[in-house]
Amino acid sequence: MTTSHVLTWEVVDNQGYETAWVTVAEGSLTARGRAVGISPEPYWISYVLRTGDAFVTRELTVTAESAEGVRTVVLARDDDGRWSVDGTRRPDLDGALDCDLGLCPLTNTMPVLRHGLHRPDGAGVEREFRMAWVSVPDLTVSPSAQTYTRLEPTEDGGALLRYASGDFRRDIEVDGDGFVVDYPDLAYLIGHSERGDAQ
Repeated sequence: MTTSHVLTWEVVDNQGYETAWVTVAEGSLTARGRAVGISPEPYWISYVLRTGDAFVTRELTVTAESAEGVRTVVLARDDDGRWSVDGTRRPDLDGALDCDLGLCPLTNTMPVLRHGLHRPDGAGVEREFRMAWVSVPDLTVSPSAQTYTRLEPTEDGGALLRYASGDFRRDIEVDGDGFVVDYPDLAYLIGHSERGDAQ
């Protein structure tokens, strides 16, 4: 089964919005997205994301436009798990399976789907991750240690997850498809349409 989704979030942190067009197939995800924000400065973001098997990132291309001009970064992971940024090897990112685009609720989805953290059965499951984090709007890339812990099921068939990175903690609600519904102080979902195509 392949499903196509159109998701729109209000992004509270940057006083903006994001829309993502997402296709989820058997163990993989592709997406393109657009975002606009006015904090810390007015900017536009566009991105294209492609994963391989088990929702592991293959490539993320991000373009940011602001008063300072237009910047683009290409983040890639090869078959041997080696990362590069704009074609330059980044050994400090090795060990990461996922990209994490700043202020982008969509990029929480890949680790959630890979480990079934959105499923409501059971609680207390904790997973530690190393992410290739892309800050917005400057598009610098750095490693980030993160933890997801499944807390409890939600009424709509999703789950409540505790996200932690350093001293930062938030309890994030995801739906039954693994997409962020509510990320306190960062974003909340305001629109989601879905179409399924049997394969």
